Amino acid sequence: MLSKNKWLTGFIVLAVGIRIFSLFPEAVERYYSNGIYPVTAGLQRILFGWIPFSIGDIYYAVLILLLLNKLIILVKKLRRKQADKQYWLRGGKQFVWVVVLVYVGFNGLWGLNYNRTGIAEQLGLKVEKYSKDDLVAVMETIRERLQQTDSAAMLTRQDIRKKRWLFSQAKQSYDSLAIHQPELNYSFRSVKPSLYSYLGNYLGFTGYYNPFSGEAQVNTTVPLFIQPFTTCHEIGHQLGYAKENEANFAGYLAAKSSGDAAFRYSVYFDLYTYSWYYLYNIDSSMARDFSKQLPQQVKDDFKEMKEFNLRHGNPVEQVIDKLYGEYLKANQQPSGKLAYNEVIAWLVAYYKKNGKEAI
Repeated sequence: MLSKNKWLTGFIVLAVGIRIFSLFPEAVERYYSNGIYPVTAGLQRILFGWIPFSIGDIYYAVLILLLLNKLIILVKKLRRKQADKQYWLRGGKQFVWVVVLVYVGFNGLWGLNYNRTGIAEQLGLKVEKYSKDDLVAVMETIRERLQQTDSAAMLTRQDIRKKRWLFSQAKQSYDSLAIHQPELNYSFRSVKPSLYSYLGNYLGFTGYYNPFSGEAQVNTTVPLFIQPFTTCHEIGHQLGYAKENEANFAGYLAAKSSGDAAFRYSVYFDLYTYSWYYLYNIDSSMARDFSKQLPQQVKDDFKEMKEFNLRHGNPVEQVIDKLYGEYLKANQQPSGKLAYNEVIAWLVAYYKKNGKEAI
């Protein structure tokens, strides 16, 4: 039987191997993102998808309790002056074990998708720096879509409160998309309300993916009109699009394929927000003019969103925001949280390739 030290050495070697493998995006795309990952992710969703509550959220709660327990024990040891050399050596070894296991588990179960060639190559999109005229053309189309969907979206908006309806409609959106884009086929649904939704309002998250359980969690206490696109975005993560701009684009393709206007409205609302940010930095006057021309319902929704964010804004959220930005930078997204907005570059490329009607 291998000693504990040999097991640790073996896992460290495995971690190094994963790191080296991640340096080759084409290999990651072929052997992991389109090979190993769909199998392991599918098994995760089969195992946990039928359970009505989030197993991953419970896992996080247990982990936090264990860490707090370790911290309490450490404080007691220090106060009693019992933290000798052997104690620190054991603690250091345990820490190394935890770091190595988390690294191997995270990357093996999902994280390697950060290093794939990605959705742009799959769809044959030429993503490059775009001009102001390109941005304006796309924004005008998005505004038209909002005008076309805002009234119809109100007919089913209250249905979003029924989480089973919300999640089944998201699945149907991907089913519709997969008819034309089979690489975005989504099977074995595993989408759940976050157990920490109310907490999420103060920490600034609308949804997240748990790579250790394969579940997509949605904050179901945020304004209704953003929940459909959030759900489609998190399913994009489940399909192996780890980067936020790519999950946004996968979510966009699905939501716009939905037969329900509330889903189409939700994605165009979000895309308008992202694109407006860029236009405002280029030409603030034109950005304000765009906002003035929005339908009244859209203006009301932006007002509701602003008031919601003001009610829940706090210093802790700002700290979490910075930490999350650093996490994104460490995972192939150098712009940090602005990675979400970068979906507009994909949208411009999609517009140029397929034309206005495709948007």
